[in-house]
Amino acid sequence: MTPDTEDLRLAELRGWLDSLASPASQQPALPTPPALLPATLRPASDDASFRRYFRIDCADPGAGARSVIAMDAPPPMEDCRPFVAAAGAFATAGVRVPTVLAADLDRGFLLLDDFGSTTYLSQLATPQADALYRDAIRCLVDLQAASRPGVFPDYDRALLERELKLYPEWYVARHRGITLSPTEEQQLAAVFEKLLANNLAQPRVFVHRDYHSRNLMVLAGSDNPGVLDFQDAVYGPITYDLVSLLRDAYIDWPEAQQIDWAARYWEAARRRGLPVDADFSLFYRDFEWMGLQRHLKVLGIFARLCHRDGKDRYLADMPRVLNYVLPVTRRYGEFDALTRLIERIEQRAVKTGYTF
Repeated sequence: MTPDTEDLRLAELRGWLDSLASPASQQPALPTPPALLPATLRPASDDASFRRYFRIDCADPGAGARSVIAMDAPPPMEDCRPFVAAAGAFATAGVRVPTVLAADLDRGFLLLDDFGSTTYLSQLATPQADALYRDAIRCLVDLQAASRPGVFPDYDRALLERELKLYPEWYVARHRGITLSPTEEQQLAAVFEKLLANNLAQPRVFVHRDYHSRNLMVLAGSDNPGVLDFQDAVYGPITYDLVSLLRDAYIDWPEAQQIDWAARYWEAARRRGLPVDADFSLFYRDFEWMGLQRHLKVLGIFARLCHRDGKDRYLADMPRVLNYVLPVTRRYGEFDALTRLIERIEQRAVKTGYTF
């Protein structure tokens, strides 16, 4: 959106919020929204999409919440319907997600519970980090245990492959300015085929797709986490969200700690009857191969956000993502060609890591 269209959207959002005080605006399927103080509307956050979020104070905080969140998701770039549908499915699974208090789906406006501004990321330098991750693992197992086909779109080959192609298109060609040789293109395509075969063979569950420290909120006086940004949920590989959590683009942990949390997830998943491999080493291999797909995609997305959308703040996180990629390609002989390609592009020296 341009500044002018943003101003028009903001005026339209204010008008919608004002209209919520009218009894005629009440929607029978939704809770009665609280009385609001329109003058307190202010930015809460934004994300990598066209969505924007605003915080607005409630007129009577003693009656419940002190503030709520207004989401602006401008059509046709965004659609609130997947958010509302996913919120219902996640809540049914026992996941803490914001309640939809009011909605104008055609215009792209939602009024939501306010989970505050304390993200997991802001608390992970404290002694409570381990407890937060254990809570996030418990929440993930709860979500996956409620999985069934037909609720979310399939995380199918076409989508997984489209994501992988962001790496050569946006990261290698656009961001690094490197043209691959025909041989390198063939080698990369062969690597992608191996990754896709593994990813599609994994058991399928509900997948958040961005289950990481910026989308998990620390909630006062209740079970953590509060979960945000779930509108792109799909039905796909069981290791995907665990990779998002433990190999986060915004914070990294020693591999020994990643393995410890992965093992805790694996044990909890087996107790709940989730279809994880009975051999932890094979499960961890699936975890790593899924992570390679995700991190190649993320490099492409971060490059696209910079060069297409003018959002260069994600460039600072690229080195962390690369540090997830190379240990995996070096660990498995199937990725030797990709290792050589990345080492050429990045001019990286060999490092070692854990194996099984």
